[in-house]
Amino acid sequence: MTPPETEFVSISDAAEKADAPPRISSRSLPDSLPILGLSDIVIFPGAVVPLLVETGPSLKLIDDIVAGDRLFGAVLQRKAEIAEPAPEDLYEVGCVSRLSKMVKFPDGTVRVLVEGLWRIRVKKFEPPAPYLRAGYELLQDETEDSVELQAMLRNAHKQFEEIARLSTALSDQVKITALNTEHPGHFADLIAANLNLSLEDRQKLLETISVRERLQKLLPMLNREQEVLTLSSKIQNDVSSSIAKTQRDFFLREQMRAIQRELGDTDANAGEAKSLREKIERAVLPDEVRKVAQQEMERLSQMPPAAAEYTVARNYLDWILNLPWEKTTEDKLDLKAAEKVLNEQHFGLPKIKDRLLEFLAVLKRRKQIKGPILCLVGPPGVGKTSLGKSLADALGRKFARISLGGMRDEAEIRGHRRTYVGAMPGRIIQTLRRIESCNPVILLDELDKVGADFRGDPAAALLEVLDPAQNHTFTDHYLDLPFDLSRVLFIATANWLEPIHPALRDRLEVIELPSYTESEKLQIAKRFLVPRQIEEHGLTRKDVKFSDAVLRKLIREYTREAGVRQLEREIAALSRKAARKIISRNGEAKTVKLDTKEVERYLGHAPFIPETAEKITEYGIATGLAWTPVGGEILFIEATRMRGRGQLILTGSLGDVMKESAQTAVSYLRSQAKKLNVEMDDYAKFDLHIHVPAGATPKDGPSAGVTLVVALASLLTRRRVRSDVALTGEISLRGRVLRVGGVKEKVLAAERFGVKQVILPEGNKSDWLDVPTEVRAKLKVHFVRQISEAIQLALEAK
Repeated sequence: MTPPETEFVSISDAAEKADAPPRISSRSLPDSLPILGLSDIVIFPGAVVPLLVETGPSLKLIDDIVAGDRLFGAVLQRKAEIAEPAPEDLYEVGCVSRLSKMVKFPDGTVRVLVEGLWRIRVKKFEPPAPYLRAGYELLQDETEDSVELQAMLRNAHKQFEEIARLSTALSDQVKITALNTEHPGHFADLIAANLNLSLEDRQKLLETISVRERLQKLLPMLNREQEVLTLSSKIQNDVSSSIAKTQRDFFLREQMRAIQRELGDTDANAGEAKSLREKIERAVLPDEVRKVAQQEMERLSQMPPAAAEYTVARNYLDWILNLPWEKTTEDKLDLKAAEKVLNEQHFGLPKIKDRLLEFLAVLKRRKQIKGPILCLVGPPGVGKTSLGKSLADALGRKFARISLGGMRDEAEIRGHRRTYVGAMPGRIIQTLRRIESCNPVILLDELDKVGADFRGDPAAALLEVLDPAQNHTFTDHYLDLPFDLSRVLFIATANWLEPIHPALRDRLEVIELPSYTESEKLQIAKRFLVPRQIEEHGLTRKDVKFSDAVLRKLIREYTREAGVRQLEREIAALSRKAARKIISRNGEAKTVKLDTKEVERYLGHAPFIPETAEKITEYGIATGLAWTPVGGEILFIEATRMRGRGQLILTGSLGDVMKESAQTAVSYLRSQAKKLNVEMDDYAKFDLHIHVPAGATPKDGPSAGVTLVVALASLLTRRRVRSDVALTGEISLRGRVLRVGGVKEKVLAAERFGVKQVILPEGNKSDWLDVPTEVRAKLKVHFVRQISEAIQLALEAK
């Protein structure tokens, strides 16, 4: 049973209101009563309660009692979710109630008004019928005429008066009835029925026959309710006072401004408004921007300073006035001076330096040119980021760096619209305001690390920023005004191009930075790394000496990288050791000369032993060349055969493309078995197993095709592969060796590992010229067109 709306009045009032029979005596009660389970209400004697009846048995019960004496027992259920409660689902103590009114609705439900009469204890339920019926015991209040009971009643009256004053939920009729009730038992029942109590507390009060005990249980509940209402009232008063104070301050400020205008005095905010107007007049702004700034200034002058929109408009004007719309730095167009700066700060990199000097030459001739979007691609540690700073120094422009690594929100580039709380422009506009120039060099670092999620794709927002045909009208969401980015020289950096969005990649002028050779690393260490670390550790060139032998040992045995970051860390470690050694001498001035033996004592055992390519002593092993984002590597491909069913087994975390290359190699050898003198007649009786070590590292790509076919040819012809030969190249079923990428990095890796000969596709002849001269002098190269040529060159003679 659900109480749709509850109102409690006295029994006499209910009798006057309800179209019900006159009051009856407890002596005329029947021996058993229909029992109605209540899900979320407890009926007390003297209470008039509306109920909503929905279930079938309950509707049948209502129909039967309406035709009879209208009496039934109302008992609370132990679990409210039970639609048709059984005897064990009900509490023992309930209330004899009388139905006063009934209204039926079209949906089949019935709303009734019932009046509580007496407490009862349910004794024994009769056999199952359409609804529950049970015998009962009438429970009379156990009262006493004592001073203590009267004191408790007066205390309860006093607390209820305070609750009635604080609470707005109690009706006036309930308040008047309660305050005029002198009988302790009736008063306790009336309060229990109307106080905000849980069903369990109400049921306990209903089950308490002793009036004295009932009041004892009720008093703490009244006290708790009084404390809750007092605290709620205090909170409400504090909130109201705060709102009233804000409104009062607003009206007082407005009155003060009106009085000042009447007296001719200067408004407190007039000075700020005047200052902003003067800034707008003095600022060098495009016409469209000036018009918007003036409109925003008029809006600002009409707003009271206390308004929330005032701060938003004030910040917007600040951004407009502080942006370098036409503020530029003068370019240094001296090519010789620029070349000197680039050479002083970076060793090598001739292609990149030539491209930057070409840009300066065109700028000197034309005076204005839309900045190209250069993208420096190369392994970590080769100087991509520092090259941007060097370019800014060569041009005489201001420099700023924006890290894109991990950026996932489009608003980081375009900004948030001003409708959002705490909105700000994007990183591009913020950077321009910070450096106060509209023609700086901006480095967009780690372009390949940009991500995307539900907030948008920053790479898509960068399409406009990095397009010279569009970025002259770049519109930030916060400013909602076009800003000319065409004078900005953007330089992007990335470790590799694959993750970059194709449309964005199309807008970039890609310049690849290769891995450094050993001699280049040695020169970089001598010219840049060692002096920098000596200075950072408080030393001088007289304090510590790094010999070429020491630096070569660090390069060969303590680092294996495409760049020089780890090399600089090792130099820093030796500098710290030298500083400590100098301090421990107690001021004795002596130069610390590091030798190769001290390097191992200071840095521990070398993690990378100077090694040549593995000495091949078995059939089916070949040395291949691979490209990675951090430089070139060599890899060994192993092949073996065992009895089986002609299956090809591939292991070593190989990708789909590399697996297909292995299938192609097997198919080629089977088709050319006689020509190559390869025994493949019993192919169906044996399984071939190809494995690439370092199984935890994923490997993919077509460039291992020629190495795979050579390893299989070695296994099947029982001829070992030359230990000093490394191969790379894609293969086709026709026996062609096709062009591959990353040749320079692969060849540098071959030289680093002591390989003497490399076999490359004929299509990569032009790439061989990009390999440093010193490396080419150490290696013998063979360019092949057919797989058969590679096999003859790679395998030892029988």
